[in-house]
Amino acid sequence: MFLSVFVGPADRARLERLVANRNTSRKAAWRAEIVLATADGLGTMAIMRRTGKSKPAVWRWQERYIEAGVDGLLRDKTRPARKKPLSVEVKLAVLTKTAQERPPGGGTHWSARTMARTVGISHRSVQRIWAEAGLKPHLVTTFKLSNDPKFAEKVTDVVGLYLNPPDKALVFCVDEKSQIQALDRTQPGLPMKKGRAGTMTHDYKRHGTTTLFAALDVKTGAVIGECQPKHRAKEFIRFLRTIDRNTPKSLDVHLIVDNYSTHKTQAVKDWLAKHPRFKLHFIPTSSSWLNQVERFFAEITRKRIRRGVFTSVAQLETAICDYLDAHNADPKPLVWTKSADVILAKVHRARAALDAAKSRNQALESEQ
Repeated sequence: MFLSVFVGPADRARLERLVANRNTSRKAAWRAEIVLATADGLGTMAIMRRTGKSKPAVWRWQERYIEAGVDGLLRDKTRPARKKPLSVEVKLAVLTKTAQERPPGGGTHWSARTMARTVGISHRSVQRIWAEAGLKPHLVTTFKLSNDPKFAEKVTDVVGLYLNPPDKALVFCVDEKSQIQALDRTQPGLPMKKGRAGTMTHDYKRHGTTTLFAALDVKTGAVIGECQPKHRAKEFIRFLRTIDRNTPKSLDVHLIVDNYSTHKTQAVKDWLAKHPRFKLHFIPTSSSWLNQVERFFAEITRKRIRRGVFTSVAQLETAICDYLDAHNADPKPLVWTKSADVILAKVHRARAALDAAKSRNQALESEQ
């Protein structure tokens, strides 16, 4: 088979640039060489010797140039998929089973391989279907809707302090992080290196506990904190005195606290009566997310406590105090953005969804 190919001046110049350019992909370069050699009158065997390609390859790219020009040499033809794509029915079956059915054998959730065996496809296909739909059956998140009868009233009060704090007043988020353990590992950990994370033993030695009392200034992000051995009303009043000493006497002090019984004892009420500039604002029950100091507790746990090694309570408390000093050297306030109305509307939708789920479950149980 011999083809006569005419290459115009513009195409020849472009093909020669492709061959000469070091950045041209190798396959584009030898395709261009085939066309140039054909235009120069070389036969198939000579082109094969020059380019090192097979006879079918020479013929294929000669024909491709005739059909599509130089641009045709720069792209491969699309090939049909090795396997047929999954049908819509199969994808729908996977999604329906994932959302509405339990796996065989009494499992609580589907794995990719269990679903693959049930539906008759590969586990990789199941993973792709889940990824496209944004489903992650192996994960579960926790939640709790507050049953506080004064939920709306308390949310409005606390969020009002965040978004519109009163004049000539300080707003603090106050709480205790109790039972912080001074844990020492039974063996030294190994440092991280390329390809391996740092290690620490799963078991530990206990050396006692401490409680961190903290008051987060909503405006500045600074934290007043101190460690105490217990978290009774007596210790809470002692911390209130610490706040009193560290705040200007001319300003009112609004404290956002949870519903822990320690905050509501008669001794605390008596202290507050003697210090009228202090005012307590209680968040709803089961609503710790409303107290900004919980965010600070999460940070100090993640950055300083969880991976720490402490041979005594004193060493633990020193580490906590050092973290407080570093935090207060450059504090950054948390910015609250959601209004009370937005929060209440979201909780209302969640409660409606929860009620609907309860109704469905009751209907299924009655049918059984």
